[in-house]
Amino acid sequence: MTGAVLLRDVTLRDGLQLTGKPLPTAAKVRLVRRLLALGVPALEIGSMARPDLVPPMANTMEVVAELTPEELARCWVWVATPRHVERAAAAGVRNFQYCLSVSDPHNLANIGRTAEQSVAAMPEAIRVARAAGGAIQLCLATSFTCPFDGPVAPERVLAIANDPRTEGAADIVLADTLGQAHPVQVGALVAAVRERTPPRRIVFHGHDTWGMGVANTLAAVAAGAEMVDGSLGGLGGCPFAPGASGNTATEDILFATRPDWCPPGVLADLVRESEALLADLGEPNRSRAAEGARSKAEAFEWVIRD
Repeated sequence: MTGAVLLRDVTLRDGLQLTGKPLPTAAKVRLVRRLLALGVPALEIGSMARPDLVPPMANTMEVVAELTPEELARCWVWVATPRHVERAAAAGVRNFQYCLSVSDPHNLANIGRTAEQSVAAMPEAIRVARAAGGAIQLCLATSFTCPFDGPVAPERVLAIANDPRTEGAADIVLADTLGQAHPVQVGALVAAVRERTPPRRIVFHGHDTWGMGVANTLAAVAAGAEMVDGSLGGLGGCPFAPGASGNTATEDILFATRPDWCPPGVLADLVRESEALLADLGEPNRSRAAEGARSKAEAFEWVIRD
């Protein structure tokens, strides 16, 4: 991963959504600062989703309150309505990920409105974000498949991306919410969005349900994605998407892409952070790179020796 392509770690939002044990505010703040200190370029730190529906996100605004403006400049928060943006902006958030599902059944299950209703509300969300001096992403969940309707037509993604009401978004996130996409499919959609929609940064958000997380991420980058999402230990999943598993592991993406800021020692520190977090949550570690880092092949510089 070179040039302008960035990793965004989404452990504290998408990663924690399905966990049964809430993470205290102090623990979240510590992890934010540790990941930023290790050089992770961007983080997704929480969500404005209703706490009764997604309890692990209930303390998002408490986390935001503990962070400095400089730290928040590298952090994103999930929003789905203009009111979400207003509340988050008032707390100090400046990077907003405005999410809607390409498929209506999933958007109704996830947000309680149709995709059209979410698109119709986006101009107001953009206005509020800009008034706060912030940036807003258009995040398209179920860009490839829907748990209720099955395959999603690329033309439906392109239609939303080309809708004048979404033009104010600085970025567009293409989410393989169920982890059912394959590399050729991912590359084709990223390329189509790059070539046939207004210029903006393309972000790829992948899951590893079918073992294609890293391959899909690399295909997205090759096709023009400039930011990719991952979660420590492959933690995560959507509570409103039956069949979805964890995100593509941050450790696996970094081992595959080798950005300059992540030499073997930094990856080792990330593996340690991941192991401690997952042990505390009682969650399995799905990262193959983390498994490799704990192997006995000590002549390999990426293996942890402690």
